[in-house]
Amino acid sequence: MKGSCLCGAIEYNVKKLSTPIMNCSCKTCQKAHSSAFAIGAGVQADDFEWVKGEDTLSHYESSPGKKRYFCSNCGSQIVAIREGAPFHILRVATLDEDPLAVPALRIWTSHKTPWLSDDLEMPSYEEWHPNR
Repeated sequence: MKGSCLCGAIEYNVKKLSTPIMNCSCKTCQKAHSSAFAIGAGVQADDFEWVKGEDTLSHYESSPGKKRYFCSNCGSQIVAIREGAPFHILRVATLDEDPLAVPALRIWTSHKTPWLSDDLEMPSYEEWHPNR
């Protein structure tokens, strides 16, 4: 599967996902992604390769031994790597292809934001809402 950042400066290939896709609601992911949760999946290091733009990568150590790698041009987070972990944490939304899987679990729900609704009956629009 191919993936890239928002501006296209960084591209990567992933052979396969090693874990189910999961929604992480930890406080660190909320801040790092400016969102109620981050969507990630584990990828074995040998199954991940940078194709283009590795020199454009920057990183931030968000907790001891965990570095979040992102594009220094557009800010897209691509992957997080924790020292000694069995896999990298791929930011699934950066895939350019369908991973043929959906989120299977939620983690760190003890940090879940109180304002996020799981209401599936909420109005939904394929694009921008009509009264913008």
